[in-house]
This record gives sequence, structure tokens and C-alpha cells, in this order.
Amino acid sequence: MASNDEAAVIEHEFVANLTRLIDEHRLDDASALLAEQPDHVIGGELGRLEDVQMAVAFRLLEKDTGIEVFEELDPFDQQRLLESLRDEAFQHVVEGMDPDDRARMLQEAPAKVVKRVLAGLSPSERAMTATLLGYPKGSVGRVMTPEVLAVPAWSTAAEALHLVHQKGRHAESVYTLAAVDATRQLVGVVELSAIVVAEPDVLVKDLLDPDAVIVHATESAEEASRLMRETNAYNMLVVDSEDRLVGLLSIDDAIEVIEEADTEDTALQAGSTPWAGHYMAVGVFRLARYRALWLSLLLVAATLTVSVTQAFEGTLVQVAQLALFIPMLIGAGGNAGAQAATASVRALAIGELRFRDLPQVAWRELRVGLLLGLMLALLGLGVGTLFVGAKIALVVAVSLVLICAWAATIGGAMPLLARKVGIDPAVVSAPLVTTLVDATGLVIYFLIAKLVLGL
Repeated sequence: MASNDEAAVIEHEFVANLTRLIDEHRLDDASALLAEQPDHVIGGELGRLEDVQMAVAFRLLEKDTGIEVFEELDPFDQQRLLESLRDEAFQHVVEGMDPDDRARMLQEAPAKVVKRVLAGLSPSERAMTATLLGYPKGSVGRVMTPEVLAVPAWSTAAEALHLVHQKGRHAESVYTLAAVDATRQLVGVVELSAIVVAEPDVLVKDLLDPDAVIVHATESAEEASRLMRETNAYNMLVVDSEDRLVGLLSIDDAIEVIEEADTEDTALQAGSTPWAGHYMAVGVFRLARYRALWLSLLLVAATLTVSVTQAFEGTLVQVAQLALFIPMLIGAGGNAGAQAATASVRALAIGELRFRDLPQVAWRELRVGLLLGLMLALLGLGVGTLFVGAKIALVVAVSLVLICAWAATIGGAMPLLARKVGIDPAVVSAPLVTTLVDATGLVIYFLIAKLVLGL
């Protein structure tokens, strides 16, 4: 079995060789190369290619393989590929997709792509896709599959197993079955394994899993997906407001939801707008555009630091040596705040924190900040005494303690406050906390300097 590093090298060579063969118009060799790779490798690497190369490579795949590979692509890359396909190939791909994958692709697609896809579907597939798109954005309904297998709750295990044999191939999963009544109202959840090992005449209603978790279609997809991870479930049944069975959230869809949410949070924490598609296929100007807005906003916010420095200009004139330590102080405070904010955002994302935990979080991070500040203060005291004398070194040391404590407290508390007022916690995390702490940290520094030095 190849290690992760060896697999990465193989995949890199695959993309390089595929690109070279396409550029040299050696399509038979490119087709043979594609046939040697598993679907998930092809899907993961096609997104790296330019539009024309990706379209050529996709057309070289067998039809059934093409659908599997297409579903492995990011929704943005799926749209890129669809725009290059002719009507016959286009219809084959969109008709062969699972309804939930199709809906995920269309939710961010331009109107012309949505119209073309829906027009190319059979009535039944179009109806399922339209139903999924009718649920709120970000809800479970948008990512669930309607292809779920239901068995009558008052049927026997033998009858249920026969139904699985008949209809199982058309369902997303047969491992988790819905036990329903005559009106398709959900009675409970039964695992296939329980039916298989049960006596043939045992009723399905007596095999229900009492610990199974059920979600409503309008609930948050991210929260439901994280709940699946916490409960170690690999499927979760979905119901409407009247508890009628409408679909199933599978583990692979839940993983994609969590991955998308974490990717978005990571981008926002870094002060960037999340982008769609494979990183290697995103153009330089597009990446710059995604980052420009946040950098501009943070630059404007950083004027607070300039204003604070200007307000204490007289203090700097009297003791010019104070300016030597400004970069060190704002750097230490910004890093302490960013660390606390990142930890808080992560804990919020996985459900470890609630708003009611705010006092405990603030008190906890205050103590962490004090400990870190004391450690840095000892270093600052030694360095400061060596270069500028004991008094200024004392100012620096005391400032480090207070700035780190303040920064950690603000960094830990701000994401919870943001969540409370309906703002994505990731938006107000590291970059914004750092900018705020820079300005307030300077105020702390200059006030301590005035107090200790008698200015």
C-alpha cells in the first residue's frame, strides 16, 4: 500500500502526463492513462486543468465512469465542465447524477446553467431536483437525497428484506431504512443489519433503533452534519414539518458539508473571501479580487493604530526609546488575540461552545493571557534592561502582561458575541481581532509609560 507521500507523487505525475498527452494530441494514450486511474483520483485532479484540457479529458472517459468522475468534482468545476459539453453528452451527465449532487451544483450556478440543466432532465429527475432546490439555502433539504428506501412498519422482517432486494438498487443507501405508516409518516429507523439477523416473522416496528437521530429538512445542514459525526451515524433520515419522510442525509454528503464550512471559515479567518473551485485552477486576478476587499477594510481599520500613535505623539517625543518596542508589543498582542480567536471559532464550529459560556471563556482566556504575558514580560524585562534601562524595560514588561491578557480575552469572547448578533464568527476572528488589539494595546502601553515614567 502506498504512503500518502507516494500517492501524492503518483497523482502529480498523472496530471503532468495527462496534460502533456492532451497538448500533444495523443488522445489514445491519454484515454489509456485515464483508464488506469480510480474515479476519485481523476475527479480530484481534473479540477487542476484548464477548461479546454478538462473538457478533452472528460470526453475520453467511458460514459458510466464519466458520471462517477463528474460527481467527484467541486460544483464550480462541474459548471466549468458542463459549459463545454454538447447537448447529448450534457444530458447524459446531468440525468445520471444523483439528485442531491445535482442540486448542490445548481445552487450557486448562473441562471442560464440552471435553465439548461433542468431542461435536459426527465420529468421525474426534474421534479426531484426542483424539490431539493425549494428548500432554504444551507438547509438539510438542499443536500439530502430523496432516494431513500422505506419499509412498512407493520411488515415482517422477511417482507422488508424482500422489499430491499426489489428496490434497493434505486436507493442512495440500504443500510439505514425508514419504517413508515400508510401515509409515509415516519414511525422510526431500522438498520438493515437488524432485519437480516431477525427471525423472519418479527415485525419491523419491533426492530426500531431507539437511539437513531432524525432531522427536519429545514434545519442547518452544517449542524446536522456535525451531529452525525458526534453520534457516529453514517446515515440520517430527514422529515418535513409534519414528520413525513422526505429524504436521507448520507455520510459522504455530511463530510462535504463540513469540508465546505471549514474551508469557508479558514478563508474568513485569514481575511479572504472564500473562492469556488480548485485552488490550482483559480486565476491570479480572481484570487487577488477575493482578498482585496478584506485587506482594504483591515487597512482602514488599522488607521486606529495611527490615530493612537498621533494622540500620544508628545509622549514619544519625550521618550523616543518607547517607539523601539511598539512592533514587539503589537505583534505579541495580535498573536495572542488571534490564537484565542481561532480556538474559540473552532470550538463554536464543532459545538463545544455556546453563548452562555461567554463568562467562562472570558475568564479562562484572561488567565491564559496573563500567564503568557508574564512569560513574555520576563523576556522583555531582560532585553529592555540591557538596551534601554530598567524603567523603560519595566514599562514594556507590565504592558506585555496587560496587553496579552486583554488580547486573549477579546479574542476568545468576540466570536461568541458575533454569533449572538448573527455574524459569522470567522469574519471577526484573527485579522479583525489583531487590528483591534493593535490599537488598544498601544493605548495600554502609552498610559503605563506616562504612569511609570511620570510624563
